[in-house]
Amino acid sequence: MKELLIDTNFLVECVKNKIDLYSELRRILDFGFEVAILDRTLDELDTIVARGKKEGQYAKLARTILMTKKVTVIPTEGGHTDNLLLAKADENHIIATMDKVLRQRLKRKGQDVVIIRAQKKLEVFKA
Repeated sequence: MKELLIDTNFLVECVKNKIDLYSELRRILDFGFEVAILDRTLDELDTIVARGKKEGQYAKLARTILMTKKVTVIPTEGGHTDNLLLAKADENHIIATMDKVLRQRLKRKGQDVVIIRAQKKLEVFKA
């Protein structure tokens, strides 16, 4: 079973575009997976919520969805979230992100990435 690590911006974009994350993941992934986030992701969502505005509403809903679903929260010892995700990238993990720079870094490492296509469906971007 692989672990799917979801980045903050990916979560917010899924909520913003009304994408059913779990049904889309089951549609595109042909293997068993467990959804996980870094503890830093929760911190980033809280920061977005505190800023208010529309993005804050999306982040609040994303956090609520994470807490109601079975999501593993991986503790970290600080550091930049993108670097932590990059360090976790291996054959037992898949990363879900919309961050262009992080996607390029993951591609150079040979890591598959889950992305949002056409603001309505998920797709695996093969390295």
